[in-house]
Amino acid sequence: MAVTGRCLCGAVRFEVDGPLRDVVVCHCGECRRWAGHVWASTSAPRDALLVSEQSALRWIDSPESETHARRGFCSDCGSSLFWEAPGRDTISIAAGALDPPTGLRTTREIYTEFAGDYYRPGG
Repeated sequence: MAVTGRCLCGAVRFEVDGPLRDVVVCHCGECRRWAGHVWASTSAPRDALLVSEQSALRWIDSPESETHARRGFCSDCGSSLFWEAPGRDTISIAAGALDPPTGLRTTREIYTEFAGDYYRPGG
C-alpha cells in the first residue's frame, strides 16, 4: 500500500510505494538546525519514492556531513523533507510530511548526547 506525503504548501508531493522503516529521531546539531528541533524520519528504498510534484524541490549539501549527504526541501514554504547519503539504497523522509494514517511508530533515538540544552531526549 502506497503512502503519500507533501510539504506544508503542497508544492512538493510524493508517494512511497514500498516498505517504510519505523521512525528514528535524530538529536544531532545539524538535524536540529535543519528541522528546528529534532529530525524525525522514516526511510524507504530510494526507488520506492516517487516525487510527483517537484517544481519547488531543492537540494543542498549537508554542510557538516562526513558522508557528503544532501537534504531536500521545499523552496516555496521551507519544509524539510528528505535526507540521503551517497551509496545508500534508502532515502530518509520526514515523518511529519507523511499523510496519516502512517502505521509507523517511533522506535529509536540517535545522537542523544548532542541534544539541545532546552529538552531531554525521550522526555
